Amino acid sequence: MSQFLLAGPTVEPLSLNEVKEWLRIETNRDDDILSALIVSARLLVEQTTRRLLASQHWRIVLDAWPVDGVIVLPLAPVLAIDAVRSRNPSGDVSILNSASYWLQPNSDPPTLQILAIPTAPLSVRSGVEIDVTAGYGANAAAVPDPLRHATRLLVANWYEHRGDAAFGQDGTQCPPAVAAILAPYRRARLK
Repeated sequence: MSQFLLAGPTVEPLSLNEVKEWLRIETNRDDDILSALIVSARLLVEQTTRRLLASQHWRIVLDAWPVDGVIVLPLAPVLAIDAVRSRNPSGDVSILNSASYWLQPNSDPPTLQILAIPTAPLSVRSGVEIDVTAGYGANAAAVPDPLRHATRLLVANWYEHRGDAAFGQDGTQCPPAVAAILAPYRRARLK
């Protein structure tokens, strides 16, 4: 199973103005730096928790349909299944009707149940494509406050300690306070 980002988030969990207010910055001199730090902090929070914060579009690719019809999705939280397609050896694509699958978004990990597995043969590789919208929502307010706060703390730490060494001697990328905030949100890694 592979996953590919189709379209990243259109909003970040924190606005530039929120960060500048938090840091008590009144000039525009470092706006580009702060904007880059917001994106980097979101990415680190997403990597650490294995949860996507702001709504984004992904494609999940499988080589074959699972025998039991259950597909464990590697992304969370999943807001919607945008399309499920299969590709035959000639390259023709069939789009599954939305009535032929069911998303269980509140399970962890989220699962997609294929109710009627297509009988048409698949291409040798990458025969199944699932397009999903994942993340907490399309606006910053949808992101849980602790994850927004962890993002804010990362931005502040990186801004104030530009060029300093890594945080922990054990190779951790998050300051201890941020790691503690993120701990309850961490998803177990799939095998």
